[in-house]
Order: sequence, then C-alpha cells, then structure tokens
Amino acid sequence: MKSQNKLKIIIIIFMVLLLTGCTTTLTDKNNKPIKNPETGQSLTKNILCKPKDEATIKIYEENKISLEKIPSCEAFKITSGGYEGLWTNIFVKPLAFIILLIGKNIKSYGLSLILVSLIIRLIAYPVTKKTALQSELLKKAQPEIDKLEKKYANKTDTESMMKKSQELTLVYKKYNISPLSGCLYAFLQLPLFIAFLEAINRVPAIFEEKLILLQLGTTPVVGFGTKTWFMYILLVIAIGASTYFSFKLNATAASNEAGMKQMPIIMTVVIILMGLFMPSALGLYWISTNIFTIVQNIIVKRSKILNEKA
Repeated sequence: MKSQNKLKIIIIIFMVLLLTGCTTTLTDKNNKPIKNPETGQSLTKNILCKPKDEATIKIYEENKISLEKIPSCEAFKITSGGYEGLWTNIFVKPLAFIILLIGKNIKSYGLSLILVSLIIRLIAYPVTKKTALQSELLKKAQPEIDKLEKKYANKTDTESMMKKSQELTLVYKKYNISPLSGCLYAFLQLPLFIAFLEAINRVPAIFEEKLILLQLGTTPVVGFGTKTWFMYILLVIAIGASTYFSFKLNATAASNEAGMKQMPIIMTVVIILMGLFMPSALGLYWISTNIFTIVQNIIVKRSKILNEKA
C-alpha cells in the first residue's frame, strides 16, 4: 500500500508540473501552424531566444512577434524572460541553458544536446542501475512467481487473493525486489522527454542547426523530401533498432508469455511512428539514451554473472 501511495504522489506531482507550462505554436489568421519554408518545421510562438536565420526572423516580424526584448541564444540565462510557471522554470529553461552553454563552447548545439542527454543519464545512473538490477532479479524470481500464478489460477475469492498477495510479497523480499524503485526512472523519463522537446522547439539555436546532414528542427516525414533524405531514413532505423534492443534487454522471464513476447516489437513500431513526426534533434536524444541503456544493461548483466561465479 505504501508503494502504491508513493506512486500516486509521483504521478500527481508530474501532472501538476506538466500542466504549468507548454510550447505555443505560431499560427496564422486561420489558426493554422506557420512553418519554416526551408525546414518544414512548425514555428514556436514563445521562443526563449532570438533566431539567427533571416528568413525565420522575417516570419516572426510579419506575424507581429517582437524579438527586441528576447535575448540572443548566446546570451540566454535561466532567468531570461522572467517567471513562466513551474514546468518552464524548473525543467525547460535550465535544460535549454545547459545545452546552449555547452554548445557555445564546443561549437555545436547538436552535439551539445547529445552530451547533455548522456550527462543526465550518468547523473541518474544509480537509479537506472537499480531498474536494470530489478529486471535481472525478476528473471531470477520468475519461476516462483509462475508457481504462485498456477496455484491461484482459478481462485478469485478475497481470502485467496490476500494469501496470493502475501506470498508474492515474500518472494519479492526473498529476491530484494522493489516494484517502485524498478519503475521510478520510467516516470522521470516522461518529463525529461517533454522538456527536451520543448527546449528544441523553443530554442532557435537548436532547431536552426544541422548535424551530420540532419536539420535538427525537421521531422523525418519532412526530411524524406529533401536532398539528404537518406539521413532521415538512417535516423528512423537507428531509433527503431535502439528502441528494440533496449526493450529486449529489459525484458523479464514473464515476457516469454503469450502477448508479452511481442511487446518489444509493438513498442518499437509505436516509437518509430512517433519518431517520424518528432524533430530530428529529439530523435538523436532518444537514440543516445537508448544506447546508454543498452550499454548499462550489458554491464549490469556481466557484473551479475561475475558475482554469481565468485
């Protein structure tokens, strides 16, 4: 019960944060999104810093968006623009500031975005390592969990359900399994993902830049129609492959059951479809975090095998 209450508190906190700020799309008189003619990207009305591209500046001026009081991306600070709500001030602005700061020093905002995503994963490593360990412990405990499922398969009365819950708790204790710690980072991933999306959409220095022939603000769907279409195909393939292997390595013994066995494939297809319509920069972030997860899980598995042999 305590774990469930903690989980509810975490969900409520994130819901409050998510509802306190968001990206506003620049629209025309007919309320249709205004796009950059070169990149095909829907432009953001509440940008955090000034664009450099003359065509983009002209679009904002034509739509009566004043850029005078907005700082340049090189001069952007966490306090720029004043208070804009908990979500923007706690997640989006600090993230945008760090990406811009590192990007300014390494001369690439695209590489900066990848580095920041890896730095965040390194900081969160103690939590994500526990998640990976929970997956391994669940695999070890799965035979006993399966026995419990068979034992109470046809018993739906309250007393049987209570006994099943008690016995399951004992199995979890035996293998040091903590369901809450295992899913904690999953709840952290959502606000991080949305914060990266907002930072990309609201910071012209990021969405105007190119990295390895990819226009960072352009979605693969739009990119397929450009001269560098093959890079967007490679991006989508990388998103799909990294997602599949990330889910596959996290799969428990229960994943072999009917319905669950296809979960990595189903989730990969869903992510690929999403990836087609999200900025390339966000795709690079997703690939980076997946690669980190894959490497981390391999390390955790190897260390677990070595410990068992010792």
